[in-house]
Amino acid sequence: MDIDKILAIGGKPGLYELKAQTRGGFVAQSLKDGKKISVSIRHQVSLLSEIAVYTLTQELPLREVFQKIKEKENGQKTAISHKAPKIELEEFFFEVLPDYDEDRVYASDIKKIVQWYNLLIDYGLTNFVAEEETTEGQEAPEVQDTTQEEEA
Repeated sequence: MDIDKILAIGGKPGLYELKAQTRGGFVAQSLKDGKKISVSIRHQVSLLSEIAVYTLTQELPLREVFQKIKEKENGQKTAISHKAPKIELEEFFFEVLPDYDEDRVYASDIKKIVQWYNLLIDYGLTNFVAEEETTEGQEAPEVQDTTQEEEA
C-alpha cells in the first residue's frame, strides 16, 4: 500500500485508509483502531499524497518529508513525541528539513507530521517514495504553460 490512499479527515483524529467510494462520499478505515466510518463529501478531506510542506525555495511533498524522517530515524518511529514542547518539535524538524519556512510551517503542522509519520510506521507503511513522481512533476509545468498561453 502507498500513501496515495491515506486520508486526513478534518475534525477526526488520526489517519484513514480509503476503502470504497459511495454515492455521497466514501468509506474509510482508521489506521489506529481499524474502525470503518462513512464520510460524506461535506467533510474536509486531504490525501497525504497531495499535501506539501513549505521550504524557503519550494513546496516539498509530504511523502519526501516522511522519507527524510525515515532516513533520520533509521526506519523507526521518531525519538520525539508529537506532544513534545514547541521548541523541541521545531529543533527536530529543522534537523529533518533545514530549509523549511519557519513563517509558514507552524508547530501544529510539525505535530501533525510527526504524529502521522508514527501512525504510518505503526501501520507498517514505510514506503514513502512514489514511482510516479517524475510523471507528476512533468504534468504541473504543462498545465502552467497552457494557462500562460491562454492569457497571451
